[in-house]
Amino acid sequence: MDDQTKNLIQTHIDNNEVCLFMKGTPDAPQCGFSMAVSNMLKILEVNFKGINVLEDQALREGIKKFSDWPTIPQLHIKKEFVGGCDIVKEMYENGELKKILSEKNISFKN
Repeated sequence: MDDQTKNLIQTHIDNNEVCLFMKGTPDAPQCGFSMAVSNMLKILEVNFKGINVLEDQALREGIKKFSDWPTIPQLHIKKEFVGGCDIVKEMYENGELKKILSEKNISFKN
């Protein structure tokens, strides 16, 4: 991965408390897994930044290397990689995702 891509990824993670690298956008997801994670965050009413990896092939491949995770979407909370769709779904269903968001003082929409 080139430095420009690595810096772009790091900037997104540093500047957004909840950052979702996804295919498409939160309003127009381009895959079911990205839509599922985006919808879980919307249901929890979390402010999050969706990064469309389909707009940049270097970003799409780079995020996989950056997180050492082979699939997209990828959720980062307060600079920490949380996981992909299956992990986030499990955490959502057992209440762990909401707990982590609360513990990290992530603001919910009012």
